[in-house]
Amino acid sequence: MNKKERVHYIAEKLEELYPQVPIPLDHKDPYTLLIAVLLSAQCTDARVNTITPLLFERADNPRDMIKMSQEEIQDIIRPCGLSPMKSKGIYGLSHILLDKHEGQVPQSFEDLEALPAVGHKTASVVMSQAFGFPAFPVDTHIQRLAYRWKLSSGKNVVQTEKDLKRLFPKETWNKLHLQIIFYGREFCMARGHQIQNCEICRTVGARV
Repeated sequence: MNKKERVHYIAEKLEELYPQVPIPLDHKDPYTLLIAVLLSAQCTDARVNTITPLLFERADNPRDMIKMSQEEIQDIIRPCGLSPMKSKGIYGLSHILLDKHEGQVPQSFEDLEALPAVGHKTASVVMSQAFGFPAFPVDTHIQRLAYRWKLSSGKNVVQTEKDLKRLFPKETWNKLHLQIIFYGREFCMARGHQIQNCEICRTVGARV
């Protein structure tokens, strides 16, 4: 199976398995999505979804968020890990949204990536899931599967994103990155991966 055939097969199989893909992080608007994505760094989506209701009960918009102290934010989000850095980022970006963006989450990569604690992957998720802009957020999990499925050299997430964007049509990116995440969680885990239970790996002759 050459790379073009692998790409076609993977896209078809993921669409067959996951024709509908819900956004894993609970949110109600771009701001709460941005905060949830920031909290998800080195933390499971399931845990984030247990913490954000507690945080958003106190503050689900930047104006209410800055009424809290950074220490109060940190106490709430502590179970998500990296709470000192994340609380500083949440507090700081909330101020910037009010000062520079009229309290609204900006709809550009440049403005998003200028916010504290917001990297390219977080910006890509927000642009994709909040605003419908074609993006291909790549985290270490997608990087791992792209390498395993021989879609990318897997040297770093930047190169993997470029490779995946080149291989798959732009109109599929927003859905496809979620489909890969769901498939990885169900069949193609980092640990305890059983190739006999992973149809894509069996079919494409995956790197193991």
